[in-house]
Amino acid sequence: MAAALSRALKLPGKKGSDLGEYDPLTQADSEDESEEDDLVLNYPRNGLAGSLGAGSSKLRGSRSGRLVGDEDEAQEDEDDEDEWRERLPAKSRADRDDVTGAQYRSHRDSDRGGEGRAGPGASGGSGVGAHGADAEQKRRRARNAVRSAFFLVPLVCAALLVLLCAFLLPCQKRELEKRPQWESALGEAGGVTPPALSLWDVDGDSVEDVFLGVTEWTNDTRPALGNKVYSAVALSGVSGQVLWRKVMRESVMYIQCGLQYSGQPSPVVLLIGKSVLMAVNGTTGKTLWLVQLKNIESQGDLVPDLLVATLPADETLDLSLTLLSGRTGAKLGHPVPFNLTGQGKLIGPLLHETQQGAYYILFGLGNVEAISLRDVYIRATMGKMPITQALRGKDTGWEGLKKTNSSSFIHIYRGSERVEFLLPLLPGLGDNHNSLDPAWNLNSSKSDWVLVYGSSKLSVLRQKDIRKEWTFNSGPIHSQPAPGHFNDDGILDLFIQHSANGIMKALVVDGANGHLLWSAEFVCPRLVLETSAIATSTGQSAFLFWAGDPIKAPKNVTTATVSPGVAAAEPLIRKLFLLHPAHATVLLELTSTTDTAVTSAVSYQERTKDASYITVSSRPTADSEPGARVIKSTSLRAAVIKGQIVRLEESGKSGGVVKPGAFEVNKFFRGLSFKHQVRETHSSATSF
Repeated sequence: MAAALSRALKLPGKKGSDLGEYDPLTQADSEDESEEDDLVLNYPRNGLAGSLGAGSSKLRGSRSGRLVGDEDEAQEDEDDEDEWRERLPAKSRADRDDVTGAQYRSHRDSDRGGEGRAGPGASGGSGVGAHGADAEQKRRRARNAVRSAFFLVPLVCAALLVLLCAFLLPCQKRELEKRPQWESALGEAGGVTPPALSLWDVDGDSVEDVFLGVTEWTNDTRPALGNKVYSAVALSGVSGQVLWRKVMRESVMYIQCGLQYSGQPSPVVLLIGKSVLMAVNGTTGKTLWLVQLKNIESQGDLVPDLLVATLPADETLDLSLTLLSGRTGAKLGHPVPFNLTGQGKLIGPLLHETQQGAYYILFGLGNVEAISLRDVYIRATMGKMPITQALRGKDTGWEGLKKTNSSSFIHIYRGSERVEFLLPLLPGLGDNHNSLDPAWNLNSSKSDWVLVYGSSKLSVLRQKDIRKEWTFNSGPIHSQPAPGHFNDDGILDLFIQHSANGIMKALVVDGANGHLLWSAEFVCPRLVLETSAIATSTGQSAFLFWAGDPIKAPKNVTTATVSPGVAAAEPLIRKLFLLHPAHATVLLELTSTTDTAVTSAVSYQERTKDASYITVSSRPTADSEPGARVIKSTSLRAAVIKGQIVRLEESGKSGGVVKPGAFEVNKFFRGLSFKHQVRETHSSATSF
């Protein structure tokens, strides 16, 4: 194009192929025409030359003519290029040679590549062009692979995450199915009521095992024949299988766990009957020692030593305290009698440590007295055994409470109304019935006390000065109060229940001032069973109790009413409810049964943040034979998942039952977890 323009304008330029003059336009035209000629030459070589047949001689002749002419013109352009390079300076000429050479080699390789593709004759240039094409193709494949990787890797990761959550990780339902839940029938109902029950981990699986007093009939005989077999049975807390069975000569009244010896790696379990106290290896059931006593009524906790209260069979009501070595079972001296004038329920013996570090024993018959442990020890040993440092101290404040200097007793409570319950004000009291747990005992020995007297009066006694903090009046209280955290003031509140006229009333009393915090009425379940207070992840306690159907108060009526037929008839179904202070207007119904629960305990699993509710029940039968005694372990978290929400207030719905997932409370309960009560150790154990 540049050459044509030069000729049209008649500019001085190249006249022929042999002239040595340099014309920029002509040179540019030569380069452009060379590129155009390459395209023209490559086209027939790449396509038409290979496809034309032998009969197209005329067409091939005309094309050959054009090719010869093009080659001559290309030769002239090359001569001009040589002349132009000679006129340039050395440095620029070298640069130009590099550029021109590169362009020339590129065109030449292109031409040769076309020729190689056109026919088999040109093999050298075809190899170089094929190699370049292969390299470019490899680079394209690499780029495509990188793009595919960036797309596929996140997709695969997302798919793996979905599969992991759906199949590999255990879902909540499967995890709940693995939690310890079982049921076992042991013995016959009608033995000691309630039967002895205690919990302690003896097989090292981090789940507390169950120890139970059992009464059975031999050879399927009738109860009238009196062929009874008494035994203590240890059950696995995981599966309910029997670990060992110990045959006893009499029924087991108490089972105490938690006693540890320095030379005994396995925990020690105490089996207490009416006239025998036996220590056995908690893992194997092998007898360690045995001591014979008469008329055992209660057993205290002077870990690692023991304090046993006995009452004679006659009506003099002389209470005796006997000290035993927890390691060998040997008596420490002789029994110490006390001529108590009161009558009523045996209270204690309970060990108490004052703020000055002095030890006192609380006990009584219908009232509560305190006596220095030092005095009991001196009277038992008659001063012939040395007094340890732990027994030397006395509390001047407590000693000043004595009526006379000659009296050994300190009056904790003495009145016309008999004492029904005296217990330490501690969370989780009675959950597992382990009075020999050293940490528990040392903490309980410094706490205030809960006092129930006159069957309907509830008070908190301050341990520092033996004065009542407050008094709450209610109906007859038939079961032991359950301390737990209902509000968030950090002070333990009290859950109590009483029954009258076929109606059971449950109440929560503020531990700080004795005010009523919560109450509800139910159809009486016709059973007496302690409420369990369990610590939860919210910092408050969940209260477990048995009752019949809730009785809702009609609007504009202050007193709840129930029809005479409902009040008089014994309910066929008893229900286990869970109350949590965060949603005090609803209850969670965990289970319902026709069995009659006679005792219960709570076992904690720290790893799974769960708790097992263990009950011993009497299962009715269709005929007149005694029902079976059934022990059952239920995972509370599994029961919560399957539970029903029951409203205590009118909601406009029939029955007040809300299906799971129908309102926000269900979500709260499903996220609830349980934890063990915190028990602090304040000092070392008392030993003689």
